[in-house]
Amino acid sequence: MDTIQVLDKTFTPFIPAEKILEQVHRVATEINRDYEGTSPVFLVVLNGAFVFAADLMREITLPVEVSFVKLASYDGTSSTGTVREVIGLNTDITGRPVIIVEDIVESGITMAHMIDTLKRQNPQSIDICTLLLKPEKLQVKLDVRYTAMEIPNDFILGYGLDYNGLGRGLKDIYTLVP
Repeated sequence: MDTIQVLDKTFTPFIPAEKILEQVHRVATEINRDYEGTSPVFLVVLNGAFVFAADLMREITLPVEVSFVKLASYDGTSSTGTVREVIGLNTDITGRPVIIVEDIVESGITMAHMIDTLKRQNPQSIDICTLLLKPEKLQVKLDVRYTAMEIPNDFILGYGLDYNGLGRGLKDIYTLVP
């Protein structure tokens, strides 16, 4: 793996695809065990979580429903601090277990907003499943039940994560070269 250039930024290899898939398998195994006998709704947060969700769903053995929501709080390489809902939920989650599938949890502001919105629809439970967690950047208290990997507060790219819309299709995860 070599450094890559995306627009005006240079990125270096950080997490290889093999390690990502290994951790996706581990998380799916935990979910399959914890939700045995249920039929949860997976809410995939677009755009970034679509690659993670696709690999995760191939490992889930439960009867599940998958729906997509789109929330945005990013501009370039930094969070704007405000959340605007772009595409809302179109699945009835009343009385059902819900698992939010997210690409990365950083400040937690977006996730807290989403959880508050979902609670109004009376789900049985809400759990968070994230590919990546930046624990040192959290600004709100969140119970992230399923985390594939914890990472430092670096800007990353690949495996669904982008820089101004580019780089999502990379199999590996790269980190920004300062």
